[in-house]
Amino acid sequence: MTSDIKPQPKQRLLSIDALRGMDMFWIIGGEGLFAALFVLTGGSFFNTLASQMEHSHWHGFTFYDLIFPLFIFLSGVSLGLSAKRLDGKPMAERMPIYKKAGRRLLLLMVLGIIYNHGWGTGMPASLDGIRYVSVLGRIGLAWFVAAMLAWHFGLRAQIIIAGAILLGYWALLMLVSIDGYGGGVLTLEGSINAWFDKTLLPGIRYRDLPVDPEGLLSNFTSIVNCMIGVFIGRMLVAFQSKPMILLRNLTLVACVCIAVGWLWHLVFPVNKSLWTSSFVLVSCGYSILLLAIFYFICDVLKWQKLSKPFMVIGVNAIAIYMASSLVNWSYSSNSLFSGLISYSPVDWQPLLQVSALLMLQITLLAWMYRQKIFIKI
Repeated sequence: MTSDIKPQPKQRLLSIDALRGMDMFWIIGGEGLFAALFVLTGGSFFNTLASQMEHSHWHGFTFYDLIFPLFIFLSGVSLGLSAKRLDGKPMAERMPIYKKAGRRLLLLMVLGIIYNHGWGTGMPASLDGIRYVSVLGRIGLAWFVAAMLAWHFGLRAQIIIAGAILLGYWALLMLVSIDGYGGGVLTLEGSINAWFDKTLLPGIRYRDLPVDPEGLLSNFTSIVNCMIGVFIGRMLVAFQSKPMILLRNLTLVACVCIAVGWLWHLVFPVNKSLWTSSFVLVSCGYSILLLAIFYFICDVLKWQKLSKPFMVIGVNAIAIYMASSLVNWSYSSNSLFSGLISYSPVDWQPLLQVSALLMLQITLLAWMYRQKIFIKI
């Protein structure tokens, strides 16, 4: 990769939409498939897979821990495919781009707050009862900072900044203590993240935990997930005419990230809630590896029929994500199919319930896809 990549004709990569759709598939109900298959078959294999559909209790890593950082990484990839330096342009040309980026950040933060409360408990009347931090807010913030860096710094400077963030965060959590928090303590109650979230985070925390999973400090390292996505996006542009070399490079970078991340885990544990530096490298490594697999299937082999269901989800990921909070899909699915499902064998019912829930949502997304209705931010 070089810092001066000449713009080339932009070619939409089907793998990005398909991978984003695969990521969203598990959020809209797919995570229940393996538990249902375990009930049906009793196979330990499905029980093992079902355990991967839950977040790690604290230190460690499961497949479900990858879903959120993969979204941030993919937002960086999309940015890297199109990002151009702005610092040499007149301010009159830059301001519309800055304003659009600012509106995107603000909208994602607002939608994140709405998602947090949704139809379940409703938006609280008191400002102190609102959870302000969110998945969408973190995605927006990581993208915004990564965009500013991509627009104003060369690739070498961006890599140095990303490395400084990871090392600085490690030093902060391991060496700094405030009021008895931190100083190398990485527990839920004793980490320096707990002090920041208890002291400085407005509103409420997720389940009133000492550390909010989308809390204040961990926003810094999540920026690096997006920045690494930018680097990979630049690589996709640089090697778009050499797919096999691109696949080799993606695999190599992925393996290095995974290896370094797990080595760092020995002294700075992989932890999603704290979003540790080792977690960033491990999650980015697996994200790059998945992108390589999807790139090979979708853009090299062009097996579009295989990837089409995920693409249908991926092009409207924000719409179905918001709908997962604002629409009671389980109620709708039960209203339509519970009568039929009740006549099936008991062991089959959990699988049929999950399948009906997924079918209902994917049918709506397929209709939107055919009508060319794409909701993006």
